[in-house]
Amino acid sequence: MKKLICFITCGFPDLKTTEKIVHVLEDAGVDIIELGMPFSDPIADGPVVQYASQKALEKKGTVKDILSVVRHIRKKSNIPIVLMGYLNPVYHYGLKKFFNEAKESGVSGLIIPDIIPEESKLIKSLAKRAGIDLIYLLAPTTEPKRRKIIYNSTTGFVYVVSVTGITGARKELPSGLAGFLKQIRRETKKPLALGFGISQPKQVTKIKKYIDGIIIGSALIKIIMRYRGARLVSEIRKFILPFRKELGKV
Repeated sequence: MKKLICFITCGFPDLKTTEKIVHVLEDAGVDIIELGMPFSDPIADGPVVQYASQKALEKKGTVKDILSVVRHIRKKSNIPIVLMGYLNPVYHYGLKKFFNEAKESGVSGLIIPDIIPEESKLIKSLAKRAGIDLIYLLAPTTEPKRRKIIYNSTTGFVYVVSVTGITGARKELPSGLAGFLKQIRRETKKPLALGFGISQPKQVTKIKKYIDGIIIGSALIKIIMRYRGARLVSEIRKFILPFRKELGKV
């Protein structure tokens, strides 16, 4: 069964609402949650995620707060939670301290876009000891030699980036994407999750046979920007359902 993965920025619009949204997403049929750790200089993020990160930072979106949110979610849910964020806040928090507390909080996986496998031996060791999956990004521009390193290094799914550049909802995905996915599907048996740019179920139709899951971020955050309360809950459910149908989950 293919996985539906949703990215939201932790602390946007606030920490309590983040917890509620995670439970709504789980109830709506989402399989894995990616919680974005806000950072002031997000090099891989588009304007929507940047906006959400900035607002979260204004309302106390620290690493400690994020781990606390995960801990609270864990009281009611066992849904896999993957933290996604940049090395700087994690490093300044203290690597050993971070992984110890992430394990205690119930974090399932970690994505750090600005590290590469060859330069993350300590992080790999700490993640392994904590039982936390370390997930690497693979882009269309990634050389075959480096792709092999990523396949061997990632311990969860391989995060396949659909486009070169920053995150953000797009009307269309690149025309050569199916060929690229077909190639990497031949190269590895690791689960492949496709992210960056997915905003409509029809984008998934032609490429879903090559992947094991999709990641939706900016399009969902736009809904969180627009609605509050009961309307937010209904709009999230309405948004998620067509993706579940496309993935054969309904």
